[in-house]
Amino acid sequence: MMTVAMSDKQRLSEEGARARTGGEERTAAADGTARGAGKTARAERIPSGDQSTFAPGLRALPRAVRPDVARLYTVLRTLDDLVDEDSPQAPARLEAVERWARGHPTDSPETRTLTELASRYPLDAETLLEFCAGMRHDVARASIADEQELERYCQRAGGSVGSMLAALLGTSGPEGVTRMATLGRAMQRTNILRDIDEDAEHGRHYIAAATIERFGAPLPGKRAELMRDQIERADALYEQGLPAIGMLTTGRRAMALSAALYREILRQIERDGYGRVPGRAIVPVWRRRVLIAEHRLRPHPGGRKMGRS
Repeated sequence: MMTVAMSDKQRLSEEGARARTGGEERTAAADGTARGAGKTARAERIPSGDQSTFAPGLRALPRAVRPDVARLYTVLRTLDDLVDEDSPQAPARLEAVERWARGHPTDSPETRTLTELASRYPLDAETLLEFCAGMRHDVARASIADEQELERYCQRAGGSVGSMLAALLGTSGPEGVTRMATLGRAMQRTNILRDIDEDAEHGRHYIAAATIERFGAPLPGKRAELMRDQIERADALYEQGLPAIGMLTTGRRAMALSAALYREILRQIERDGYGRVPGRAIVPVWRRRVLIAEHRLRPHPGGRKMGRS
């Protein structure tokens, strides 16, 4: 989900140009010693130029929680970017977060933010360690044997993000957290299918070996059946996870929008011929705008119209 996920591999604009997101994320990745209120204020904003799939949903959050969700987003996104870019800082920054989650003294841009958030929200240390395990998988460029192992990776890299979002937005009970994690896994599977060629260029392969044995290598023009199988698995997770939105205490409309934008990537892969040509599946800007407008007019996921809940 984020996919982070929210970890989320979302560094291209809708026109397909490679574009970095906001200045606060570049600063966090480049300068691990950044300090002060100015950095905090930047981390509390969703950059207007952020073209990631998750950004419109973040901007639609209620003002009361938007800054804190933005700060969590920045922490997870920064770690994900450091790993994706093979930054020499990545191992140390991940280790700092892992030490923080285990209760050991440590100091980094991410742990300072996490300390502040944890003073007001029930952030689960094990969930954060789960996310770091997903990032460690990416650092190691580890292989994935079967669908069960892929699901485990998606839980670490995406499901953990859904659970952390549930901690900030609140849920009606444990089922809400579980279903938010499922929604995060659906988004992570979507990321994998969208970025399949880009990841391969960087030596990262997420399609399970057993799936490749069954359908063949996911090469452009030769992967339609594989993509159909993987899209069906992702769609099933969306169906299981979407009820989580109605269980949220706040941010329901924003999360419904985020899920719709992510799921539309699957529809775009279908429209593009299931990976007939190489490259990332990109939902056209006009289509994204239509989806955003539709969600502003739809009845509220919690039963009320419009609103910022």
